[in-house]
Amino acid sequence: MKQMAKLFVVATPIGNLEDITLRALRILKEVEAIACEDTRQTAKLLNYYGIKKRLISYFRPREYQKIPEVLNILNSGHDVALVSDAGTPGISDPGFPLIREVVKQGIQVVPIPGPSALTAALSAAGLPTNRVVFAGFPPAKKNSLKKFLSKYAEEEGTMVFFLPMRKIVEFVDLSLEILGPRQAVLARELTKVHEEFLRGSLENLLRDLPDEKKRGEATIILQGK
Repeated sequence: MKQMAKLFVVATPIGNLEDITLRALRILKEVEAIACEDTRQTAKLLNYYGIKKRLISYFRPREYQKIPEVLNILNSGHDVALVSDAGTPGISDPGFPLIREVVKQGIQVVPIPGPSALTAALSAAGLPTNRVVFAGFPPAKKNSLKKFLSKYAEEEGTMVFFLPMRKIVEFVDLSLEILGPRQAVLARELTKVHEEFLRGSLENLLRDLPDEKKRGEATIILQGK
C-alpha cells in the first residue's frame, strides 16, 4: 500500500537557535527533503543540531519553479518539510504557492508551530491584543507607502508591520503624518543578544536610536485608532 506523504510547515528560530521545538527537530530528521528559503541559512541550523538532509532551494521570486520537484517527492510517498530563513513559512515568507498547490492535490499539510516575529513582538509589546491586524511588509516607495498607510487610518485594532531598519525613519514620519499621534513599539533583534524594545509615542520613538542600530529587520507595532 502506497504511503500517504505529508508536507510539514516547520517554524524555525528567528534568531536564537535554541528556539526550536523538539517536534520540529524530529520532523527535520525524519523527512526525505527540506524545502528552504536559503540553503545556507538552513544549513546553519541543521549543522547546529547534527542533521543532514537533502535541501531544495525554495525562494522568491522562483517559488513556482520548485513546486514540481517538491510535488514529485510527495507523490512518491516521501514527506517534505518546508522552512523559511526564520520564523513560520508563509507569514511574509515564501511558502504560500507551494502550500496552496499541495492542498489542491489532496496532500496533507501539517503545521509544526513555533517561533514567529509577529507573536514574539506582540507578546511583549504592552499594547492591546484583543484585535490585531497584521500588515506584513509595507511598500518600499514613498507614494505607495502613503496610500498603504491611509488604508489603516480608521483601524481600531493594534497593527503590526515588518520592515527593514533602514526604512524605519521614513515609516515613522509618514505614520505620524497620516495616522496621527499614537503609541508605538519597535522590536529589533528579537531573541538575539542585542534584543531591544523601544516604546513610546510616534513622535519620540526614534529619539534615542543611534544610526548604528538602524540595520537589519524590525517589527513595528502601532496602537489602533
